[in-house]
Amino acid sequence: MKKWLWRILALIFVGVFLFLLLSGKKDKAPLKQVKIVRGTISEKALAVGTIEPEKEIKVKSIIPGIVEEVFFKVGDKVKAGNTLFKISPNPTPVEYVETRRAIEVAQVTLSKFQADRQRNLKLFEQSLISQSEMDGVESAYNDASLRHKIALERLELMEKGRIRMANRDIDSTVKSPTTGMVLSQSVFQGDPVVPLTNFQPGTELCSLADMGKLLFKGTVDEIDVGKIQIGMAADIQIGALPDSRFMGNVERIFPKAKKEGNATLFDIEILVPDAADRQLRAGYSATATITVRSKENILTLPERLVLFENGKKFVEVKKGEVVEKKEVQTGLSDGLNIEITQGLAEDEMVVERPPREIK
Repeated sequence: MKKWLWRILALIFVGVFLFLLLSGKKDKAPLKQVKIVRGTISEKALAVGTIEPEKEIKVKSIIPGIVEEVFFKVGDKVKAGNTLFKISPNPTPVEYVETRRAIEVAQVTLSKFQADRQRNLKLFEQSLISQSEMDGVESAYNDASLRHKIALERLELMEKGRIRMANRDIDSTVKSPTTGMVLSQSVFQGDPVVPLTNFQPGTELCSLADMGKLLFKGTVDEIDVGKIQIGMAADIQIGALPDSRFMGNVERIFPKAKKEGNATLFDIEILVPDAADRQLRAGYSATATITVRSKENILTLPERLVLFENGKKFVEVKKGEVVEKKEVQTGLSDGLNIEITQGLAEDEMVVERPPREIK
């Protein structure tokens, strides 16, 4: 029994000795040091947004009806004047009856003025009425004739969807207002179409855009917007194309902020050059890194090594076996590295303390 007791005590003694030995070595481990080096630091602002066409046109119809035929597919390139849709007139029964009745009324009015014209023409030939009276009769007859013609043309357009007037073909087709690519289609064969008027926005049929002129449209935080100027260079990275980078220039900064949650943001637009030669699509998510200012060949140090105390900045340096604090002056920072303007020389070493253990 005594032998076992002595063995246990010996094991405990060895364990305590090893623990103290290892702890002492750990405390005496050499401190890591970082060298002051020359490098480049750039201050940057980050914008988050999407790739959008510079101008996107919403195509609408000025003629009501039903979509009879579609002459394109989404993604097609079209030229100005190309036919996009054929709209079949679809008047309501009330509109059709009113148009028919308007023709009958115009015919009755025309017949009356035609008879008046014939009667007054005979009187004029016999010099029984003056030239001014005859001119008044002729004007009334011409006005009635024009109204009758308008009523007939309205019925023809309502029934056939096309007429020819003043050597010009007027039909119910919708043509492309510009050259570009079809981005989206909102109506299909058989869908009803409400016309664009002064009192209603009308049905959107499709949208077109020139994909050779693209913009990055995004937002920047209010902290950064004051540093950005028109024309500054921006590095655009697109999430769907991780291996591609596009350089652009700031085109526009909006003067009014908007709120998103607790953040105050400003809209910004960046021109994407040579977009026609790149496989870019409208709506791609993207980020833009805008270089605000940059310095080259300056003394740099990891910013995590700079200590802030009582409004002053310090670093730790080792002199012999003693670690001392040394005051420094700093300049430009990119969030990772910081410029050292005074207090340290090139190749000088700065102490980097090991991270504190979380207990």
